[in-house]
Amino acid sequence: MERIPLSIVGSGGMGTRHMFGLAELEKNGLNPFDLVAVCDVDPARAELLADAAAGLLGRRPTTCADLEAAQKLGTVAVDITTVPRFHHTLAAEAIALGLDVMVEKPVGLTIAAAHSLKTAIAGSDRVLSVAENFRRDPTNRLVKALIDGGVLGEPRYFHQSSGGGGNLMAISMWRHLKDESGILFDAGTHYTDMMEYYLGPASSVYAQMRLFEKVRYNLAATGGAPASNPGGVYGQSQAAMPAEFTATADDALFAMVNFASGAIGQYAENRAEHGRSSWARSVHGSAGAVEIPKDRSGEPLILTLDGTHTYTGAEILPLVPGFALDDATAALFGGAQATAYGLDFETVDRLLLAIEYAEFGSCIRSRTKPEVGLEEGLRAIALCYAMMESGAAGGTIVTIDDVLNCTVGDYQLSINEAMAKQ
Repeated sequence: MERIPLSIVGSGGMGTRHMFGLAELEKNGLNPFDLVAVCDVDPARAELLADAAAGLLGRRPTTCADLEAAQKLGTVAVDITTVPRFHHTLAAEAIALGLDVMVEKPVGLTIAAAHSLKTAIAGSDRVLSVAENFRRDPTNRLVKALIDGGVLGEPRYFHQSSGGGGNLMAISMWRHLKDESGILFDAGTHYTDMMEYYLGPASSVYAQMRLFEKVRYNLAATGGAPASNPGGVYGQSQAAMPAEFTATADDALFAMVNFASGAIGQYAENRAEHGRSSWARSVHGSAGAVEIPKDRSGEPLILTLDGTHTYTGAEILPLVPGFALDDATAALFGGAQATAYGLDFETVDRLLLAIEYAEFGSCIRSRTKPEVGLEEGLRAIALCYAMMESGAAGGTIVTIDDVLNCTVGDYQLSINEAMAKQ
């Protein structure tokens, strides 16, 4: 089958990770794309990614500076992996050019930004896929099967809490700057997508939010090991960032989430934790509960029914006899009923991004809607901002609808103003 000409737009850390995902598809004979171009405003950065792609894909893509140049090189689909503030404008520009689009989450840096994209592409028949990788983890697919299959009974309660980071920089400086997508939003849109994936639409929230660490430290700038470097692709850029800087984005959020189904969720994200790093996620129902490992860890689920029977890993499968992963996931993770996997983080990260690409290619060829499109991406940022709007207002109850229709949006005002000046 003829391959789809693709360009990666944004060749920094995330663009490099996405190219690694494409290489996993290539290695397994599943790649629907021909990477014809790498697009970036920084020519040197584009050349580095093109060199890396040549070694892994067997062909060196051409480098260029903008979408129009990429289209002239034969591009018909783009993968947007820039910093978040440009996601919505580049997606709108690409679709206006007639290109199909996969865009990294968040689909917009604010609700207003996402709405402007929605308005710009209204009536278009182009594919718009939002790259949400956590839900594609085989363990999360199995959780969804347990919920949908009624194994937990009526879902009643969702819990997630995590902590770590201290006063160190998390991957990049911009993740600590409110107007660039702070850490609570950057990580939070993954987690809010997971909440609604598991339990359906959220309806309202109330929360507390804090900025505990007003100064952040970057060890890579002084020759030390970076606090975080997913995929090992951020080291060079981290070394060029300031050794210390003022943080403007809140770094801790504690929330209660009401779901339309009647279920309730408890969410705590403390990116200023100085104790031992922590993680917990679970879903509780009228018949049992499931403890869920950290995304991309490969560890097995632990399912307990009626407080007496505990199942883990493959022991769960007889309870969901219809569970099967899609073809691409099954091929990459070793089977249609993979429940746990002994792979390192970097490999799993690449495989989940490969699954995003596989679905994107399938949607282009079949002209079907992706699992996570504009509406799903918009709801993920709305739930995240609902928590942050509530926290900024001191814990008032905020509905998701009020955030979606921009009735509530004070926290986002300065971000919208900053984007208007770019």
